[in-house]
Amino acid sequence: MRTKTDDAGMLAEPGDAASHWRDRDLAVLWHPCTQMREHPHTLPLLPIARGEGAFLVDHDGRRYLDAISSWWTNLFGHAEPRIAEAIARQARTLEHVILAGCSHMPAVELAERLLDLAPRQPGRAPLAKVFYADNGSAGVEVALKMAFHWFRNRGEDGRTRFIALEGGYHGETLGALAVGDIPLYRRVYAPLLAEAVFVPSPDAWNVHAGESEEACALRAAEALATTLERHRGEVCAMILEPRVQCAGGMRMHHPAYLRRARELCDAHGVFLIADEIAVGFGRTGTLFACEQAGIAPDLMCLSKGLTGGSLPLAAVLATQALYDGFLDESRERAFLHSHSYTGNPLACAAALATLDIFEADDVLVRNRSLATRMGELAAGVGSHRHVAQARQAGMIVAFELTRDGQRDVPFDPGLRIGLRAYRAALDRGVLLRPLGDTLYWMPPYCVDEATLDHLAQVTADAIEEATACA
Repeated sequence: MRTKTDDAGMLAEPGDAASHWRDRDLAVLWHPCTQMREHPHTLPLLPIARGEGAFLVDHDGRRYLDAISSWWTNLFGHAEPRIAEAIARQARTLEHVILAGCSHMPAVELAERLLDLAPRQPGRAPLAKVFYADNGSAGVEVALKMAFHWFRNRGEDGRTRFIALEGGYHGETLGALAVGDIPLYRRVYAPLLAEAVFVPSPDAWNVHAGESEEACALRAAEALATTLERHRGEVCAMILEPRVQCAGGMRMHHPAYLRRARELCDAHGVFLIADEIAVGFGRTGTLFACEQAGIAPDLMCLSKGLTGGSLPLAAVLATQALYDGFLDESRERAFLHSHSYTGNPLACAAALATLDIFEADDVLVRNRSLATRMGELAAGVGSHRHVAQARQAGMIVAFELTRDGQRDVPFDPGLRIGLRAYRAALDRGVLLRPLGDTLYWMPPYCVDEATLDHLAQVTADAIEEATACA
């Protein structure tokens, strides 16, 4: 451990303040996505005092580069003053009001702007209505219930199934978990879950020798076609993460799959739900990942970067036809799903400020330059003998760690290579939270090239240190 922090994020010896807060935390808190037996020794706990741009600062003044944007939420850096001011300004006017029977300006203006920015597809009706929820999983629940209920309102009671991709992830509430396919999260709760139909992922990792990534995607799409035919009249919706299956290991696929999935869903009268919760708002190079395929979904789920990473908020965008399917004299045919904090004014104000920043700073143009540099740096890190693949989609880069870089020879799980790399990076002032043995970069958009250079060097060093035991 180093003795002093500096602007590059080097660590110092643990001090009294960090230890004090770490002890208080472990006495009372139960952390998410964590085996608490691993704290504090196997998995270090970082008591964070404040954020400064792309960095997190602990109570002893040590700085950590937030290379994963705090679970993919932070777009423009921590404590972004324009977002903070928008929240403060709104708090002085209206902090919250029930959205059932009431309305407020931030919710209306945000809905208008999201619909104006939403992906469009020639010949298709645009997304026309916005339903707010509290977080990504809740947004997915909304979309699933809407799709099912719409068909029920039409008398098509047999349409009770959902199609989802193998290796996909959509959240951890029961409905969202039912359409996810990561055993670590769903295996225990399987008896509680609705039975979804899973189809092969178009993941480019599965490419055959001599096969292009596009051909790989279309091969997976043919399996989807077969599945839809086999379950004709049973499926109400297909849900997928466009371009990148994030929690599944940052698995990336060619946009051709999205185009074919859209065609197949139309042919079978099935709704297409785009889960853009993690990939939306510029992460993959365009504002929304669906744009790269030139398609528009019937339902689109947004969260995470929607507020720039400042407050929880989700938005589900739906077509007018879907909305119209709930208009009736009967309340049972209405969509009665609700959350106490639906359309919270503070969160909506933060989201409006986020959209303002996209316009004022020409974010997507700058991101293209950053992504180019990330790709150059990733090629260097990817040359390590234990990296089987370095892959990229815009501002997302992932490194697949395997023994000697062989695609079919993973490391022994007992070695916990990903965790070793995580700790090695922390010792060098970078927060990299791996997905198994997959390391990834998903930094805030405020990073500069010097910070990216530092990130690449630390990643290379962390991989070398982690795999030294192999």
